[in-house]
Amino acid sequence: MIEHQPQRVVVATGNAGKLRELRACLVDLPLTLVPQGELDVPAAVEDGLTFVENALIKARHAARLTGLPALADDSGIEVPALDGAPGIYSARYAGEGASDRDNILKLLAAMQGLQSPQRGARFRCVIVFMRHAEDPVPLICEGAWEGCITDTPGGEGGFGYDPVFRVTGDGRTAAELAAEEKNRLSHRAMALQHLRRRLQPEVNAD
Repeated sequence: MIEHQPQRVVVATGNAGKLRELRACLVDLPLTLVPQGELDVPAAVEDGLTFVENALIKARHAARLTGLPALADDSGIEVPALDGAPGIYSARYAGEGASDRDNILKLLAAMQGLQSPQRGARFRCVIVFMRHAEDPVPLICEGAWEGCITDTPGGEGGFGYDPVFRVTGDGRTAAELAAEEKNRLSHRAMALQHLRRRLQPEVNAD
């Protein structure tokens, strides 16, 4: 019986937290996820107007420069009371190069004085898998995670806005969940579950 080597896939992110979650959620597939930085791929210019557009831009950019299949995630947090902001600008809400803390502080300031249910929010994620840079039918999978924004940060885990995102039906923030719990419940986990089901027939084919 011939043993197939895991397929190398470039991951279009420089976010270590996202990479950990992607690896954990796809651990059962014969894939080796390689962050684009290890292959000297610079970050793409994310000038799309939607999560889908930006994920496609990042995946195509990484695939074109490496010749490998590419996986890209575009995600963020949406607050209806702020007309959907931060949305696609979540990572740079407080400006280019902003830290997670900077973004959180800006969000809390923008929501000052808002009471429940105006503090409702959702994390949204779009995952794109491109077999090659000219792939005409990339796999596109989405997930959403409902919750609300707390008044103050809580928890030491996770990354991004996790410390101020209280999960619906749970008294804890996303940053207070164990990694295993988050990787089962989150917007990214939902999108990756869809992706895993669609990828399995392809990557496990003889």
